[in-house]
Amino acid sequence: MWLPILGLMIGLLLGFMSDLRIPDEYSSYLSIAVLAALDTLFGGIRAQLQKTFDDRVFVSGFFFNILLAAGLAFLGVHLGVDLYLAAIFAFGVRLFNNIAVIRRLILSNWKKTEAKERN
Repeated sequence: MWLPILGLMIGLLLGFMSDLRIPDEYSSYLSIAVLAALDTLFGGIRAQLQKTFDDRVFVSGFFFNILLAAGLAFLGVHLGVDLYLAAIFAFGVRLFNNIAVIRRLILSNWKKTEAKERN
């Protein structure tokens, strides 16, 4: 579980330390790609807590989700339709679902360890 969190911390640190500016016309692509990456990150944490984590699934899902989200945004711009909103909705729902499951798993594990300590 530490690898995705370490990657997130390194990415945030590099992002805050760099002076890289994204042009405004690419901001929707970047925002949806970041949302897709966060969805994959929290999905990886969830899988680790459920003991079903597979690094190949995680890495392939990470890049596939980012490319799919940016591709939907790109296609939507060229069609004149706000397809990025569909990606925001889909990845947002998955993100909050993963966070809810992670919270329940952590609380469940915490209760189990407290019960073991009492016995």
